[in-house]
Amino acid sequence: QVQLVESGGAQVQTGESLRLACIVSGGAFSSYDMGWFRQAPGKEREFVSFINFRGDSTNYADSVKGRFTGSRDDAKNTVYLQMNNLKPEDTAVYYCAASVGGPLLKPEAYDYWGQGTQVTVSS
Repeated sequence: QVQLVESGGAQVQTGESLRLACIVSGGAFSSYDMGWFRQAPGKEREFVSFINFRGDSTNYADSVKGRFTGSRDDAKNTVYLQMNNLKPEDTAVYYCAASVGGPLLKPEAYDYWGQGTQVTVSS
C-alpha cells in the first residue's frame, strides 16, 4: 500500500520561507511523477507544482513561479517544496500526490495522495 505523509507546514509571516516534505512508502517512488497541490477554504484544489520521475523536469503554477522550487531525493523517497517569499494568498492545505503517468497538472491524474499539511501566512 502506497502512503504519502507531508510535513513542514506552519504559520509564518509574509515574506518568510517554509520547506514542505513528503515521504512516500510502500511503492516505487523513483517511478512516480510527484505533484504538489493546495486547497484553501471554500476553493477547489489547485495545482502548485510537479517534478517528473527523473527529477529533470518541473512545472509551476504562475502564482508561485519564481518563489517555489520542487525537488526530490530518491534515496530518501522524499519530495520537497521550498516556498520562499510567502504571501497570505498562499494560505492553504498543501497536498503531495504521486502519479504513474498522465496529464500532471490535474488532480485526477494522480493515483496516491497524502493527508495534507497546513500552511498559514499572516500579513
